[in-house]
Order: sequence, then structure tokens, then C-alpha cells
Amino acid sequence: MPDLDTREWLLTNGLGSFASGTISDVRTRTYHGWLFSATNPPSGRTLLFSHLDASLEVSRSVVALGTNVWGNGQIEPTGYELLRCFDINPVPKWIWGRDNWQLSRQLVMPYGLVGSREQGAGSREQGENSFLLHPSPHPSASSAQSQLSDRTLIQYCYDGSETAILRLRLLIAERDFHHQQTASSGLQFSELLGQQQVCLQAKKSDNFGIPWHLRWTQGKYQPDAVWYWNYGFSEETKRGLGDKEDLYSPGYLIVALQPRDVVTLEARVGFPDSMAGVLTSATFAEAVEAEQDRLSQIFGWREGGKEAEERETQREGCKGEEFSPCSLLPAPLLLPHSPLWQQLLKASDRFIVYRASIADPNPTIIAGYHWFNERGRDILIALPGLALVPQRFELAKKVLRSFGHYCRHGLMPNAFPDADGEPLYNSIDAALWWIETLGLYLEATEDWEFLAEQFPIVQQIHKAFVGGTHYNIQVDAIDGLISWDARGVALTWMDVVIGAHPVTPRYGKPVEINALWYSALCWLSQWAERLSQLNFGDPVRLTKQAQRYALQAQKVKTSLQKFWNPQLGYLYDTIEPDDRRNFQIRPNAVLALSLHHCGFSVQQGCQVLDLATISLLTPYGLRSLDPGDPEYKGRYEGNQEQRDRAYHQGTVWAWLIGPYIRAWQRFYPQQSLPFDWQPLLDHFLSSGCLGSISEIFDGDAPHTPRGAIAQACSVAEVIRHIQK
Repeated sequence: MPDLDTREWLLTNGLGSFASGTISDVRTRTYHGWLFSATNPPSGRTLLFSHLDASLEVSRSVVALGTNVWGNGQIEPTGYELLRCFDINPVPKWIWGRDNWQLSRQLVMPYGLVGSREQGAGSREQGENSFLLHPSPHPSASSAQSQLSDRTLIQYCYDGSETAILRLRLLIAERDFHHQQTASSGLQFSELLGQQQVCLQAKKSDNFGIPWHLRWTQGKYQPDAVWYWNYGFSEETKRGLGDKEDLYSPGYLIVALQPRDVVTLEARVGFPDSMAGVLTSATFAEAVEAEQDRLSQIFGWREGGKEAEERETQREGCKGEEFSPCSLLPAPLLLPHSPLWQQLLKASDRFIVYRASIADPNPTIIAGYHWFNERGRDILIALPGLALVPQRFELAKKVLRSFGHYCRHGLMPNAFPDADGEPLYNSIDAALWWIETLGLYLEATEDWEFLAEQFPIVQQIHKAFVGGTHYNIQVDAIDGLISWDARGVALTWMDVVIGAHPVTPRYGKPVEINALWYSALCWLSQWAERLSQLNFGDPVRLTKQAQRYALQAQKVKTSLQKFWNPQLGYLYDTIEPDDRRNFQIRPNAVLALSLHHCGFSVQQGCQVLDLATISLLTPYGLRSLDPGDPEYKGRYEGNQEQRDRAYHQGTVWAWLIGPYIRAWQRFYPQQSLPFDWQPLLDHFLSSGCLGSISEIFDGDAPHTPRGAIAQACSVAEVIRHIQK
């Protein structure tokens, strides 16, 4: 590896906690570390355990295996030069070595809901604290949360011709995952050494932080309090954000290693627990196997036979005398149990998390890693791919029910705050996406009792949109289309606001919003008729409602023709409040063609897709704006404002490939899809974040991946269509 390999890896545990880093083991982001704990699952994510800096003494020579980039740009030490191999399957694994020795390291983050099943949580670990430093105010350390397991396991394996000494220096922090830590007299760390474990807790002024502990199977711990200043984060430098950090080291572990020795460590949130079990060299393998079993139970597949042998052969390639980077090669796309399909399902599960609740953990979806939390629109767009295609129907039902619970004034939440607080309802389309996704769930399950339960909420949304709700969202009495007008906000998925100025305002009547409205009315008519037939409610009243919804849908379908631009052969993006038309070529027209109920003709659909294929389609998704538009920005880079101005002005969005495919299959059912899956699959397997799909890509070639390294909607839409 002549250069630093900054491709990334990601581990999650179903609680919102995560671990992440790079292949070369250098930290390039604020979001790199081995234990970011969600103190109020799935939010409140806090870096506790950054990493272990390792060095190995062999033949009276000490070699540093770590790689650090400092604030001045210097790389020291350069352990990446000894890195012979990295593998991502089944967990991240590094091998460093020279002619007479090699040392491997693996990381795993065990699932946090111990004993849980798809339908809910079963038995969980619990026990009394062995000893305390100070009581913690954080929920993750309270009795209500002590049954949740938040931990990372690390295992080192040594092989060589001589004995060796491994030194592992512990680097820690106590800071929000969006920010950096700075050494100061006001930040101190308490340390209590026990039998093969050390318990740690930060103290900031008079406030005590999250207690956690590190334990190990062998070795001698040496307290050695020291600060390491000025780590540099090159990715944050590129993004114009804070890019320097100080890390604290309370001490280091010395391990004498014989050939083939194994040392296992566990970093675990909370105080040491006598009920947690003894840490042994087998604990790591058991955790990996438990995760494989959990995924197998959820998705109904088991590893075995020829496929398992092929994967084992790939892993064996990392164990011989000659080392090379390992990767998982694509398998035939139509095999439901192929390694590629299993990797996609594994990637999808990373986004499924649970809100803090012992009695009944409530599932939700993280929109993307590293920095996103729950986002209503993203959750509802991703749900078909993450839950309906893999037949996780109970998961889908619980998420849909949760959104129904949060419905206010006919609107659904668009964002849930990181800390405790009220959801944000700054979206015009989240409620409409909820209806669309509910419809897809019902098509898959025929769960009419659930429809009867949720139908009052469906009617509440309809009533609010017709009668008017926040942001001047209201149905136009003349044409039946939905309009909105509220300055200083952006309510569609193109939602960037700089100061009080939306980059893509889209006031008035956006095309995909009204396509969603038409589809929603069709669903309402269909559901009212269905409920009347099944005697859920008053049949006569429901039948009349079904007729009214159908008439309203027909009116909207007729009015949708206002969006047709015959000169361009495309759909206007927005009809503005003063009735002006926005004729920019954006993917919202494709979105309008992709819904379950479509109000446009075959001729119109074909013309839209022809132009979108020429102007918007890339190997990684659709551009958000035609490159020929004077407002087009082909690269998503620079500081926050520069990136915000490019976010929806040409940047490629991977999730939009799903709507494009659905529209293509509707209007060109006999023609092959003009899209080659291979570049996007290559990205999934060996670029960006290995085993996931980025949020966005540059509009200009070579379409560099940008934004969140793992995005729920991106993965979900590939799952939804890869086998078709």
C-alpha cells in the first residue's frame, strides 16, 4: 500500500451505536472510533473509545503498527506500510507482518438487544454493578438501560518464530460524535483498576460522564496518564469543519505473546457486571457466530455448501505467506442466497435500530451513517427495500404504526432530534409517503385489520390537506392540486436552507407532491371500498367515501396535465404561487412516474424517461439537475455552504435509481433497462464504505462518492430492484 487507503468500514449494534474507521487504520473523520455509544438509543451518540495504538517488539526490534495523521499533516507512525491484508467479511480484519511474524486484529460490535427477536425483545443481560466510580446521570448507565448491551470486542492473534511483546495504548474521549475533544483542565478522567479490567469515567467540571470499562484476557495494565494533542482529520478539513482533536490515554497494556497466542479485549458501556460472563479467547468467535445466526434467522438464509467454501477460500487468502487485499466478488444477481444478496441484506440491517424502551423496544431506521439520525421521509422511502422485500413485515408494521402515532395536524415528522424533544414537522410529503408506503405494505400482507386501525389517521391527513394545515399547505379548490407557501423553509426532499433562504424553494405546487397526492387519493378510494366489503365500519358510509375519493382523484389526474411541458416533452418541476412554471429538468418528474398509482399517459411517461436518461442518469443514480442548466453544480465539495448549494443542484442521489427503474418498467415494460448495475455494485463491494452505498455522488464524472458513507435509501432501493 504505497498510499493511505482511506476506504471505510462500519459496524453497528441496533441501538444507534457504531464503530468505524479506514482500511489503513488512520482516522480521517470526527466519526472514526471504536465505540460511539448511543446514550439515549438511537440518539445521544458519544465517542468513548477511540482506538488502541499498537506496537510489537520482536527480535529486540520495536515496530509501531498504528497510523496517525497529525494536525500539521505529518504521518507518524506509518504502520500502514506493514499492512499486508484487510478483509471485511465477516468482520473487519487487518494483518500486519514481516518475514518472521504476523499480527492480525479483528473488531466486532455485538448486537445490543441481547436475546432479541424480530418481533421484539426477549431475555436480556442484567446484574448489579461490581463497583462504582460515581453515579451517572446518563440513561445508558441507569437501571432502565442496564439491560442493553453496548460494547465492542477486539481480538489480536500473533504468529511468528519468536516470542513477542504487544503494547496496546488506550486512547479515549468523552464527546458528542459531531464534535472534537480538546484537552483542558476542566476535562478529567477517573480510572479504577480491577482484575484484568479498568473502569473509566470522564468528569467535566462537576458533571460525571458515561462510565465504561475495558477488560482483557491476558496482559498487564500500566497506568500512564498522558494527552496526545492535535490529531488531524483530513476529511473534515475538506468539508471545512473542525479537523483537530486531542485524545487522552490513561495507560497501556503489555502482553507477552507466544506463537499463535490470542488476546481478546472488550470495551463495554456501564460499570463492570458480574453477570456479563468471563471474557475468554472464544468470546470473539461466539459473538461473530451469534451475529451470523441472528441475521440468518431474520432473513431465512444459512451459510453452507459451495458458497461458504468460496468465501472461506477468500478468507484463507489472507493467511498464507503472500498477502493481498481481499474482497467479495459479485455472484449471479438472481440467486436469493448468493453472497452478494446476503451482503446487501446485512447492509440493510445496519439501519434498523431501536428506541430506548425495555418493555417494548420500538424499531426505527437511521437514515445514514455517520451523522444522520431518524428522518421521516427517508425512513418511509427506505422501508419497502429494508422491510417489505426481505419480508420483515412485523418491522414494517411497527414503523408505520409509530409514524401514525406521531401524526399531528395531518403532518408526519420529518426529523427526530438527537436529544429528547419534539419531532420536527417541516415536510409536506412525509405524510404522503406514509400513505404510499402503507399501501405497499397492505399489498404485500393484506393486513386489513391494520388498515382499519390506521384508516382514521389516513382520513386525518386527507382532511388536513383539504382544509389547510401548517405552512399554508392546502388543496386548491379550483384544480384539486396541493399547494404550499411559507417563506424561509423548504418542505420537499430538496430541503436545503442557508440562513433564511432555501436553495431550491419550490413554493406552490411541486410535481412529485401532487403525484403523491393523486396516488394517496387512489389508495383512499380503494381502502374505503375494501373496508366496506369487510364490514370494518359503516359499509354505506365507507362506500360513499370511496366514491368521493375516486372523484377527487379523477379531478387531480386531470389537473396533473398542467405540469406537462409539450415543448420540452417533460414535466414542469413546480407551478409557482403566481402560476409561473419552473421548467428545470429535475428527477422529480421521474418520481412522479414511479408511484403505485400514476396519473400520466404512456406517451408522456416515455418522453420524460427519454430526456431523463439523457440528462440525469449516471452509473450511480440520477442527477438532481440537468448539467445543461446554468444553476448546475457538478461537484459536491468545499465548506458547508458550498456543499449545501450543490446538494440538489446536480449532485447524484443513489436512491433515485429506484424510482427510475419503477418508471421504466411501467412505461417500457418490453425494453431492457438502460442501466448497468456493475459500477454501483462495485462501489458497494469495494469503494467508499465497504459493504454499503453512499448517500450521494458528484454529478460530474468520475462521480466521486460523497456525503454519508452508508445511506438507508441508497441500499434499500438496490435491494428493491437488484433481482428484477
